Amino acid sequence: MSLKTTRNEKSVTAFLDSIENEKKRTDSYAILHLMEEVTGEKPFMWGDSIIGFGSYRYQYASGHKGEWFLTGFSPRKQNLTLYIMSGFSEYDDLLSKLGKYKTGKSCLYINKLEDVDLETLKRLVQLSAEHMAESNS
Repeated sequence: MSLKTTRNEKSVTAFLDSIENEKKRTDSYAILHLMEEVTGEKPFMWGDSIIGFGSYRYQYASGHKGEWFLTGFSPRKQNLTLYIMSGFSEYDDLLSKLGKYKTGKSCLYINKLEDVDLETLKRLVQLSAEHMAESNS
C-alpha cells in the first residue's frame, strides 16, 4: 500500500495564489507564515492540496511505514483545515481559549482566522509539532 499524499516539489505559492476566494487566500498566507515561524521549517506541498512543515517517520504494527508532516494545513472549500498531528486530548485548556472551531481526529477546522485567537492557535501548532518531533526522535 502506498500513500497518495506524499511530499513533492510543487510550488506552495502557486497553489496559494490559485485560491479564488480572496479572504481564504489571505488567511492561508497568514497560516503559512504562522507555521513557518513556529516550526522553523520550510513549507512543502504534500499531494495536490496540503502544505506541510517538517516530517517524521512512522511504522504501524502491521509493518507499514511512511513519512508524514509534523504540522500543516489545507485551504478546503468549506473551511481551513489545520493538521494537529498529535490530536487534541492534551490541549483542552488551549482549545477553551481558541474561539470558534470544530475538530476531527487530528484536524482543526476553522472558517476564517478572525474566528480564533492567533496566539492560542500559534501555541497549539507549536506544542503539537514539538510533540510529533519528540515522539519520533
